[in-house]
Amino acid sequence: MSDTAPLRESQSLTLPLRVADLPNRQGVDFRLSPDTEARAALAAQLDLPKLRKLTFSGTLRPEGRHDWRLEGVLGATAVQSCVVTSDPVTTRIDTPVLRRFLRRIPEIDEPEVEIPDDDSIEPLGPVIDPGAVMAEALTLALPDYPRAPGADLADLSGIVDSVDAPPAERQTPFADLSALIQGKDER
Repeated sequence: MSDTAPLRESQSLTLPLRVADLPNRQGVDFRLSPDTEARAALAAQLDLPKLRKLTFSGTLRPEGRHDWRLEGVLGATAVQSCVVTSDPVTTRIDTPVLRRFLRRIPEIDEPEVEIPDDDSIEPLGPVIDPGAVMAEALTLALPDYPRAPGADLADLSGIVDSVDAPPAERQTPFADLSALIQGKDER
């Protein structure tokens, strides 16, 4: 953050900044520190048991005549459920975030396109919301398959064994129902 740029702050999940109102020479500094209610809402949206801490601070600066560059640091402490045991797993996230909002994004007319290496590019709209960037960055930073200490995939061996079994030996969801029906017929 700089000493000359104005600071915009919010305790909610949004901080919409109208591009037309941004100071073109110095940009703005921002800091989002969502309160308990806002964190709970985002946790529910991301299917997290709890989001203990969340901060996102940085700068939004002009880049060239029409484009903008958002650089910030996301800090969060999130609680997820272990994929093996369903026990709570706490993850600390401290990650840099970069987004470049471009007025003109190169258009691709080819039917098959390779994904570009630069995943920081976004189309420039009338509003830039660091809150939306914060939520997206958090989603991308969370572990896909959180595991509690000591949780081992061997704990799932019964499930894995039934999936790997030949079709005739697999337990299907309707096997119990079938056994009940057959039991009634035998009476």
